[in-house]
Amino acid sequence: MLCAADFPYLVFTNTSGTSTVLSVANLTMTVSGTTLEVKNDEGTTSFVLTELSHMHFSDTLTAIDNVLASDEPVRVFTVMGLEIGEYNTMLEAVNALSSGEYILSNGKQSQKIVVR
Repeated sequence: MLCAADFPYLVFTNTSGTSTVLSVANLTMTVSGTTLEVKNDEGTTSFVLTELSHMHFSDTLTAIDNVLASDEPVRVFTVMGLEIGEYNTMLEAVNALSSGEYILSNGKQSQKIVVR
């Protein structure tokens, strides 16, 4: 039987369909009033409770299997080839991006992702 500790990510989806993927490494969650504050090794993220649709554990950053190691630096491009920026990890990149389709590259491999 699977349990939460079997998954490296927790996905939060808001009522507009946008998803935020956070690492569960040293994860803590605190509710204060109408806000859910989530802290992990990457930093702190806050969610308005009334805007959260659901959350679930995941073994991937997106619905697409990851071909890039999640702890390698990545460059992010639009699907049109314009460079968005460089990030220390895939997770950092996904958390920084707004909804859309992107290409992530570590210099050896590339992967298309969808951020919702």
